[in-house]
Amino acid sequence: MNYPADDLASKLLEKENSDRQKIALLLDNYLGKDDRIFVQKTQMGNSEAYIGSVTLEWLDSRVRFASQMPLFRQKFDLQTNNIIRDDETIDEIIQRPLDWSRQAALTQYLAARKSHKFPAVLVVVSPPWVDNPLADEWDENGVATKSAAEFTSFDINENLGLLNVSKEVAIFALDGQHRLMGVQGLMSLIKTGILQRYNKNKKAVGAAITLEDLAEEYQINPNAVQKLAHEKIGIEFIPAAVVGETRQQAQRRVRSIFVHVNLMAVTLSQGQLALLNEDNGFAICARKIAVTHPLLKEQDDRNPRVNWDSATVAAKSTVLTTLQALQDMSERYLEYKFPHWKPEKKV
Repeated sequence: MNYPADDLASKLLEKENSDRQKIALLLDNYLGKDDRIFVQKTQMGNSEAYIGSVTLEWLDSRVRFASQMPLFRQKFDLQTNNIIRDDETIDEIIQRPLDWSRQAALTQYLAARKSHKFPAVLVVVSPPWVDNPLADEWDENGVATKSAAEFTSFDINENLGLLNVSKEVAIFALDGQHRLMGVQGLMSLIKTGILQRYNKNKKAVGAAITLEDLAEEYQINPNAVQKLAHEKIGIEFIPAAVVGETRQQAQRRVRSIFVHVNLMAVTLSQGQLALLNEDNGFAICARKIAVTHPLLKEQDDRNPRVNWDSATVAAKSTVLTTLQALQDMSERYLEYKFPHWKPEKKV
């Protein structure tokens, strides 16, 4: 004998199963397309972000290094994939130089270690209008009227939905540039069977690594390596511009996020902090001096005068000083007049 309560429970269960099937069909319809990714929206402070996952193959094909963004097109070293530091780019640099000597080790880690795992990559989405000051998305005052992240929500609270990642949207790594480098090496190994070793400036060194070498050394199946292209990695997208900010404000926000992410993770060298820090007025002053002063700025007919990364000058070095030293001098000379330039230490 069926009781009314049993009938109600049965109907609710049927409806739940029916709704689940409808949602699955709806998602399959959307998720089968490469131009959109299913994401969850997050918000911290004034920073919106969208978290999802992509295959390693997709990461390799779609994500590029920040130095390759249109802003640096004329100041880009094709050999190292790094930005050329000068008075035009110093305020826009948002990444440390790439160390290509790390690629082989990262790629071998992915290929040879079964329990491999990379943390999520933080990337910036930048549709074409972001780099076009005359685009309709910028108002007469140069303020963005929409977010660079085109998000289609599935719920009334705008928590879940689809992010536009179509081919015309530029995507570059903000945090995770060496993870991207390792994935690129893996895809090269999968496609060609060969991985070239490089020094930190991307000059070929030593013998190339072959898939056969790895199979013999680590007792791995080459066919299993081929399947790694379809593994998924976490990815977090932030917009290159949000509603209400100018392009310069957008660049500074993105740059600031990079510095803060790295401050919470691997410690940057003092020189790298001075190069990237947007919150310290003395660091900004030091960078300007390093690229504009006749004694220090780089010229084609002489060796570099400033050590950008280290806080010391080697005995046989041709540099005259370090960026960290310039920041220290700026602070000593100017702190009495501009005490507010130095940010308070975070607890």
